[in-house]
Amino acid sequence: MKANGFTKSERIVSQKLIDSLFTSGQSHSLAAFPLRAVYALRQQPSLPPAEASVQLLLSVPKRRFKHAVDRNRVKRQLREAFRKNKPLLAARVPEGQSVAMAFIWQADKHFPSAEVNQRVVSMLQRIAQKLPPQNP
Repeated sequence: MKANGFTKSERIVSQKLIDSLFTSGQSHSLAAFPLRAVYALRQQPSLPPAEASVQLLLSVPKRRFKHAVDRNRVKRQLREAFRKNKPLLAARVPEGQSVAMAFIWQADKHFPSAEVNQRVVSMLQRIAQKLPPQNP
């Protein structure tokens, strides 16, 4: 996983994975307004080198922001905050497993990037605390 990037392998693009994230009973949810995170720990016996240990899906509903330019701005803020702070979570993921998570925007207004960054850090730290400890 590239330390300072947000590569394609770190994005959730599989409809099957998205469905399992939201419909399986193995998902957990956290909230830190204006964000809600849904995450699940997945077993992967052998991760290919290109496969990331943390994968992310971003959702900014059209119900919240009618104009695409507004939705894109929020997604850009979320991507940048995740990109800068993903080591907080990636370092805690046990070997042979990965975390799939979705950030869902829940506010009807924009927030400053510093505040969005603070909320993403809070979410990543809370998720990292809930992960099982790594085997030495």
